[in-house]
Amino acid sequence: MKPSGPLSRFFGKLSPYVRVYRSPRVGAILFLGFSSGLPLALTAGTLQVWLASVGIDLHTIGAFSLIGVPYTLKFLWSPLMDRFVPPWMGRRRGWIIVLQGVLLVAIIALASCSPKQALMPVAALALFVAFTSASQDIVINAYQTDVLRQEERGAGNAVYVIGYRVGMLCSGALALILSDHIGWRSTYTVMAACMLIGMAATLLAPEPNVVALPPRTISEAVWGPLRDFLLRRYALLLLLAVVLYKLGDAYAGTLTSVFLIKIGFSRTEVGTINKGLGLVATLLGATVGGSLMVRLGLLRSLLAFGVLQFISNLSFMVLAWIGKSYGAMVFSVAFENLSAGMGTAAFVAFLMTLCNKRYTATQFALLSSLAVLGRVFITPTSGYIVESFGWARFFLFASLCALPGLALLYVLRGEISAMAQRNSS
Repeated sequence: MKPSGPLSRFFGKLSPYVRVYRSPRVGAILFLGFSSGLPLALTAGTLQVWLASVGIDLHTIGAFSLIGVPYTLKFLWSPLMDRFVPPWMGRRRGWIIVLQGVLLVAIIALASCSPKQALMPVAALALFVAFTSASQDIVINAYQTDVLRQEERGAGNAVYVIGYRVGMLCSGALALILSDHIGWRSTYTVMAACMLIGMAATLLAPEPNVVALPPRTISEAVWGPLRDFLLRRYALLLLLAVVLYKLGDAYAGTLTSVFLIKIGFSRTEVGTINKGLGLVATLLGATVGGSLMVRLGLLRSLLAFGVLQFISNLSFMVLAWIGKSYGAMVFSVAFENLSAGMGTAAFVAFLMTLCNKRYTATQFALLSSLAVLGRVFITPTSGYIVESFGWARFFLFASLCALPGLALLYVLRGEISAMAQRNSS
């Protein structure tokens, strides 16, 4: 006899939203997200602290930031990962396990070097780690797109973000703490060993149900993804929607920390609330957004979460009017990051829906690079807007930047719904 009553009815309604996180496909993405996030700090913030601790000058440390360039250019070699299929574990998992193994060895090699005595080998190894890590990101994103069902994509994106952030914390905050106790070489060796978590996940991860044929030639791998996309109906409008959807949220975020300090909050308060609470709210938002997408579907999620992002930026405009207020600050930070996490879960699912599984690696890499194009060109104007019109009008302008993307999604609602339907069949 089944239990009845308000509590059982509540959990009965909740179960579809929770059940999606029990999928083995979603579970695999959690640990692959960790594998993606782990190498990042080892060639960025953590490496910079290592260099500073052994007396490397600031000009050299600043130049080391160029090591991150492969992450922005990864679309250039992504066609190779669509074209060539390793002889084991399939087109995606085969590449992932190879790159994880290379990362493990390369990070150990980096651990064995001394920046003080061999700076150029350290730089070369760090660049190689960044290149391999960016390559791993390409294939994990492609696997994520291929393996997740349409109704699982919101949840899959949520757990990927969680795993990625945990990996970054592991190689960032945890690595710095460890370095104080066991030294830098041992710390980097421990971080290399953490790659075994991702390798185990890759070995256990399921294969996609539908295996698409790879491109037959390098030429097809390079030009096929572009031709495939541009020949679709409303191709240019869909690309414009990719550029505009997160623009308002990104624009407001460029100066949020500066704004909070300017209206009287201390750096400790900004670090604790804006960064700490903001991280928790982002992860919660991604999780809640992934669950809600099971019921709402792709189009309604994009529109609903986009409206929330629009409103959340207005909360900072209200904070600018009020001035220093802890309650208003906590509400604004939590609301903005919660809605941003929800919007990200839906937006990445949108990018996945736009990909042809034959060219997933290249198309996802290109679309995700295109997604940051708008903010690269518009965010440098943020300081001028603040100086000319003040903080309140800046956040109003940032909110208004979200409207063109929402309007475009509404115009394209029929096409987006049709694509989502085709992906779910």
